[in-house]
Amino acid sequence: MSLPVLQSNSGLMRRILAHFPRDLSLAFAYGSGLFGQAGQPAPSNNVLDFVFAVDDPITWHTMNIMKNPRHYSFLRFFGPRYISKMQNNYGAGIYYNTLVPCDDRIIKYGVISTGTLIEDLLHWKNLYIAGRLHKPVKILIQDENGKLQAALARNLKSAVTAAFLMLPESFTEEELYVRIAGLSYYGDFRMILGEDRSKVMNIVSANMENFQRLYNNILQECPQVVYKQHLGKLELDKSPEGQFSLLMALPRTLQQEITRLVDQPGKNRDVEEILLQVAQDPDCGLVIQQSVGGIVKSSSITQSAKGILTAGCTDKSIGFILPASGKLGL
Repeated sequence: MSLPVLQSNSGLMRRILAHFPRDLSLAFAYGSGLFGQAGQPAPSNNVLDFVFAVDDPITWHTMNIMKNPRHYSFLRFFGPRYISKMQNNYGAGIYYNTLVPCDDRIIKYGVISTGTLIEDLLHWKNLYIAGRLHKPVKILIQDENGKLQAALARNLKSAVTAAFLMLPESFTEEELYVRIAGLSYYGDFRMILGEDRSKVMNIVSANMENFQRLYNNILQECPQVVYKQHLGKLELDKSPEGQFSLLMALPRTLQQEITRLVDQPGKNRDVEEILLQVAQDPDCGLVIQQSVGGIVKSSSITQSAKGILTAGCTDKSIGFILPASGKLGL
């Protein structure tokens, strides 16, 4: 499955990509610099956010340092091998260069290895880039890597599954997308530091067509839900059996987080037994939300701490958390 390619600003995107080495398995733009939010000014002056997935981070950073040395903090003096180690071994497995002037815009771009990205998409190890891909993005490059394409599709289905578990028997399409868009915000400490608490609703209400483009086929083919597309409503099987089926389909890391949250000390029950218990719990949705929050909290703190180093001990280190636009590019 290839994610939908959005056509807006295609000339600008091509010009920006031309500044970078082209050995990319996936490149996408995301965030408030590209997609509008209800009640917010036009995004034309916001920081543009990018993610580049690369098969060989050391080679890619070698070429990028030669081409764009000023994009990097002082860490470039330690060389591409050290930068790749910082990228892969700390935080959420992604290395960001922030507040970079490029083609008359300010951009932020993260570099992640293709293998790390696939791991996050399939298992939600960090729910960091996987969470960004739950929301509409502009796909710029996507190669024919079958494992990556399958992981991209699996990530969207997992988002639907987790959202279903947090919703009642009957709900609207907008309510579903608000739950999906909110997954990567549960537990994110930056939401406490002044971010607009209505941000998720603003994202969804301004981008309903883009969410529908992402999720329409999944909803049409999902056996657990009746999708009344003409009414924008859905009906879900919320029986314990139905919920157990959804729980068993969740990404591995989320299942482990649920087990850690629910299992009593010393019992050491297996995952399936725990999920069977959660399926019968009236607070099942809250358990899912707290478990997602546990994953997001850890990755958001460690990745932001790493950002102080990768952005450098200058104004850029603040910019990792709060770009010049004053908006988080989430």
